[in-house]
Amino acid sequence: MIPFIDLKAQYNRIAGPVEAAVLDVMRSGTFILGPVVQQLEERLAAFAGTRHCVSCASGTDALVMALMAKGIGPGDAVFTVPFTFMASAEAIVTVGATPIFVDIEPGSFNLDPAALERAVAALAAGDTESHVLPRWPVDRLKALRPRGIIAVDLFGLPADYTALNAMAARHDLFVIEDAAQSFGATAQNKRAGSLAEIGCTSFFPAKPLGCFGDGGAIFCDDPELDKLLRSIRVHGQGGHKYENVRMGITGRLDAVQAAVLNVKLDIFEDEIAARQRVAARYDAQIVATGLPLITPPIPQGVISAWAQYTLVAESPDARTAYQARLAEHGVPTMVYYPKGLHEQLAFADLGYARGDFPVTEAMGDRVFSLPMHPYLDDATIDSIVASL
Repeated sequence: MIPFIDLKAQYNRIAGPVEAAVLDVMRSGTFILGPVVQQLEERLAAFAGTRHCVSCASGTDALVMALMAKGIGPGDAVFTVPFTFMASAEAIVTVGATPIFVDIEPGSFNLDPAALERAVAALAAGDTESHVLPRWPVDRLKALRPRGIIAVDLFGLPADYTALNAMAARHDLFVIEDAAQSFGATAQNKRAGSLAEIGCTSFFPAKPLGCFGDGGAIFCDDPELDKLLRSIRVHGQGGHKYENVRMGITGRLDAVQAAVLNVKLDIFEDEIAARQRVAARYDAQIVATGLPLITPPIPQGVISAWAQYTLVAESPDARTAYQARLAEHGVPTMVYYPKGLHEQLAFADLGYARGDFPVTEAMGDRVFSLPMHPYLDDATIDSIVASL
C-alpha cells in the first residue's frame, strides 16, 4: 500500500536531530512554553514575514483565540465557507457567534469574493432572496452584527486576499486567514499566515508543517493584538500567574512539540519545493492520459503548499470508479469534503439545506485526493496515474 502521507520517510530523514531536540526538552524540565517555544515563535514569525507569532495548542484554538481577541461573541456574524474542515466554522460557534456560509469558487475551492459581496449586502438588508442566509425570522437576522470573515486556504492554495481585504475594508470587517492547509504557500510575494490582519495555522501531523501531536499558531503585526493573544492563551492572564483580567483558554503549545517543529522548520523550504515537483509530475502525467479529470489550477505568482493534490471527476459515478481502480492497485484516496458544513447536523440550527451552496455540493460529490507528500518519487507518481 502506498502511504497517503509518508510521515515515516520524513522521520527517517530527521530522526537524529529530532530525537536529540526532544531529549533536550525532557532533560530541561520545562515542558510548557519556555525558551524552546519562544525560539520557535521567533522563527515562525520570521518565516511568515510577520512581526509576531503566538503559538498555541491547535489550529482550532488559533481560530478561537483570534475571534476572542477581536471581541466576537453572541449577536455577531462571521462569514466563512461550507467547503472546509469543521474547525473553521466551529470556532465561530464556540465563541457564541453565528457563521454565515458563502459558497466557493469551483477552480480554487476557496471563498468566492463575488458571493461574499452578495452575502454581506444580503445580511445587512435581511434579504434572503439575493443570498441564502440562515432560515431565521427577518428580525433575528437583522439583529446580527456583521463583524468579520474567516477565509480558508483550501488544499494549500491561498484565497484571493487582495479582493477579500479590500472588501473587508469597505464594510468595516476584519479578515482571519485560516492557513491550516497553506502554511508554506506564497501569494502576492507574501507567505501564508501574513495575508490578512490575522493568520492562523495548524501543526497537526498531516499538515505541510506538522508536529508529533496537536499544535497551532497565530500570526499578526499589531503588538497590542500579540499581547492580547498571549493573555487569552493562558486563562486571560494579567501581570502575573494568578491575575486574570479577561476570559481565556488553556491554549499553550508544549515544548516537546516546539522542539519537533524547530527541527522540521529546518527542512521545510526544501519540502515545499519537493511538493512543487510532485504536483508538477502529477499534472503532466494526468494531462497526458487524456482522462476527463480537472487538475488543480494555480494562479500565476502563487506557490501552493500542496497540503492535498485534489482532482475533480466529471461525475460522482466517475469518482467512484477512479477510487475503486486506485484501491485495486493499493493506492489510497481521500474525499475532502463529502458533506458541506451547511448540511452537518451540528449546524442544523441555521436552517441551511441541500441545494443552498451548489458549488460546494458539486465539489463534494466529485473531488478526490491522491497521495501527496515531499517524498513521492517519480516512479511512484507514474504508477499512481497509470492506476487511474
